[in-house]
Amino acid sequence: MPLRAGACRFKNSMYADITIKAHCHDPAAVQTILLEQQAAYKGMDVQTDTFYQVADGMLKLREGNLEHVLIHYKREHMHEVKRTEVLLYLKNPSPETVQLLYGEVQVLGQVKKRRKIFFIDNVKFHLDQVDGLGTFVEIEAIDLNGSIGVERLLEQCSFYRELLQLEEEDLVDDSYFNMKSHI
Repeated sequence: MPLRAGACRFKNSMYADITIKAHCHDPAAVQTILLEQQAAYKGMDVQTDTFYQVADGMLKLREGNLEHVLIHYKREHMHEVKRTEVLLYLKNPSPETVQLLYGEVQVLGQVKKRRKIFFIDNVKFHLDQVDGLGTFVEIEAIDLNGSIGVERLLEQCSFYRELLQLEEEDLVDDSYFNMKSHI
C-alpha cells in the first residue's frame, strides 16, 4: 500500500504524518461517508502549487484561498513508505518571498486543483479535482507533537482506507506534480 510518512522540523519541533492517496471514482460517496463519520468540512480550496528547482529537495508555493504556504521539503523513499522532512514552512508567502529567500530559481511547473478539506480528529481528508489528472482522495493522519505515534497513524490510515473502500489498484504512490510530468 503506498504510504507517505512525513516529519516536519521547524523551531526544533517535529511532526509525523502518514498519507494514502488514491484515484476516486465516486467523490460524492466518499464525501457522504466522511459526513456520516462526523467529519468537519473546512471548505473548498482552489489551489495553484508552483514547484521550483532547488539544489536539495523540492520547493512548493501553494496559493489557495484556505491554504497559502511555502514549503521546502525533502522526501526519502523507504519501500512503500515515504518520509518527508519539511525544511521551511511559511504561511501567507508571495512569489516575491521565494525570490527573497532563494534568489532566482527556475519554475518547474504548476499543479492546479480544487480541494475539499475535511477533518476527523487528527486525520485530514482531501477530495481533489486535479486539472489534467482527475479526481483523488487523500487520507493524511497527522501527529503534531509525537503523542500519537507512527503505528497509530498507520492504523488510522488503514481504517479509513477500508471505510472509504479504496481498492489496491486505485492507490497512487506519486505526487500530482510527478504524475503530471509523466503525461
